[in-house]
Amino acid sequence: MTTSAAPQPSSPAAKDAAVAPPQRHIRTFKPRRGRITSAQTSALDRLWPRWGFPIPAEGEPLDLRLLYGRSAPLQVEIGSGMGDAVVAMAAATPEHDFLAVDVHTPGLGNVLKLAERAGLTNVRAASGDALDLLRNQLPAESLEAVHVYFPDPWPKARHHKRRIIRPDVVALVADRLRIGGALHCATDWAAYAEEMLEVLAGEPRLANLHQGFAPRPTHRPVTKFEGRAVRDGREVFDLCFSRI
Repeated sequence: MTTSAAPQPSSPAAKDAAVAPPQRHIRTFKPRRGRITSAQTSALDRLWPRWGFPIPAEGEPLDLRLLYGRSAPLQVEIGSGMGDAVVAMAAATPEHDFLAVDVHTPGLGNVLKLAERAGLTNVRAASGDALDLLRNQLPAESLEAVHVYFPDPWPKARHHKRRIIRPDVVALVADRLRIGGALHCATDWAAYAEEMLEVLAGEPRLANLHQGFAPRPTHRPVTKFEGRAVRDGREVFDLCFSRI
């Protein structure tokens, strides 16, 4: 099975079902294809009905107590990839709940696999467009933190409008963060990093916790993607902002 579209909760085995992108706003992601391992498939088959859900284009607000079985501060990672970062953060902060959002089926399976192996109960996975999740399913001031690590840089100039760190998206994220909540971004594209800094600094409800770019925070795990960027000689830029 090689498709990367996300699974549906009523049929976890149908992991090759395509996710139709919403047409109401500019899509910030592109479909990816990749090989899914037997361990990832097993995790999806067993855990998706309890720990995963698809993001509808329009939907009711999430019942977080029902989703996690408790009330705790919620952190969201947009574009969780293979899950290394979100699972490490969840293990380090068990008093918080974490939601991994992506459209890549092998990655979602890996999130669940890693969480199970680590014995974690505070990780959930969502498949689909994170902007629909923020718009429709999470109320204002409901999030402790949002993490956006190494988003697609959409390097061609005509595609820059698809970058997720842009004014309208940042305004939406700021609205969903509680006062004092954190927005943490990282990228290895220097030009995108400068654009991120300008966009984030232009949101009046966010304050930069540093002068310009941030030192690499110790709480952000080093993922395989970041390790490859460093080996290739690309500098990694962190941006840490707080909701005011």
